[in-house]
Amino acid sequence: MEFLFEYGLFLAKAVTFVVAIAAIIIVAAASSKNVKSGKGSLHIHDLSDTLEHYEDQLQHQLLSDDQLKARSKAAKAEAKTKAKQEKDKERDGRLFVIDFKAGIDAAEVSNLREEISALLTVAEAKDELLVRVESGGGMVHAYGLAASQLDRVRQAEIPMTIAVDKVAASGGYMMACVANKVIAAPFAIVGSIGVIAQLPNFNKVLKKNDIDFEMHTAGEFKRTITMFGENSDEARAKFKEELEQTHGLFKQFVSKYRPEMEISKVATGEHWFGQQALELGLIDAIQTSDDYLMQSDKQILQLQYKVKQNIAQRFGKGAESVIERGMIKLAELGQLGSR
Repeated sequence: MEFLFEYGLFLAKAVTFVVAIAAIIIVAAASSKNVKSGKGSLHIHDLSDTLEHYEDQLQHQLLSDDQLKARSKAAKAEAKTKAKQEKDKERDGRLFVIDFKAGIDAAEVSNLREEISALLTVAEAKDELLVRVESGGGMVHAYGLAASQLDRVRQAEIPMTIAVDKVAASGGYMMACVANKVIAAPFAIVGSIGVIAQLPNFNKVLKKNDIDFEMHTAGEFKRTITMFGENSDEARAKFKEELEQTHGLFKQFVSKYRPEMEISKVATGEHWFGQQALELGLIDAIQTSDDYLMQSDKQILQLQYKVKQNIAQRFGKGAESVIERGMIKLAELGQLGSR
């Protein structure tokens, strides 16, 4: 009990510190008039030119002067041939690339929706979209919206591939399963089709120190589990019921896009590495996004929507990132300690 009391005091101090920092950021953001909130712009990078530039740099270092002259002459002849061929046939289409790397709150979905909207104004059936997803999941409603943004591409019948180089778990896989094709690196983490909710309860600590906690609601299940009140068996049962309902919706969503997969076998909350995920039908091929891009003969264009942020916003984003990494580290330590 002494440990719990000390832990409660530590948590209270930590929360006070975070709230104080957040208040400073809010005041600074409100007082700043240099940048209008929500104003951003779309940046387009030609990755085809970038790859060709890398090749030219290496060739200049590896080849002799005579070899470079011969290569330049051959390149000019090849360019003329290609120019004649393009006059007689339509382009093969373009490969658009979007990166989605997000944390628990999936705040990056606001940029994703802009990138998808921009894509749909120009994309045709002969074009293709590659989305490089990196996420361990998070809030259900946030990742549900992110998955819905990708579904807009499916509805427009634009071929879409999701590449998982590191991790697409839980909400990340909710996004990945929407694609026509899912590829992953051999040791990428995939799956985690499950729902989790956990929180400490300090009711006993409060009672020991003669601290009353009051919570008033209208509606029997407006609040079920609480951190400071005394949780009843009925509240726990209702909370568990809601988790099961969410899990059911998650399974239905995945089955809609990957009907050939045995959902009962993979919707256990477990995660798998790429090779295992391939055997279970969670992905379609073992391949990195780099290999996929190198094999494409289309023009490769990367789309990136950026919102210019002022100092306060950048500081707040950095602080949020530090806190989130700290929470993930604590969770990992807790898992290691329980083994």
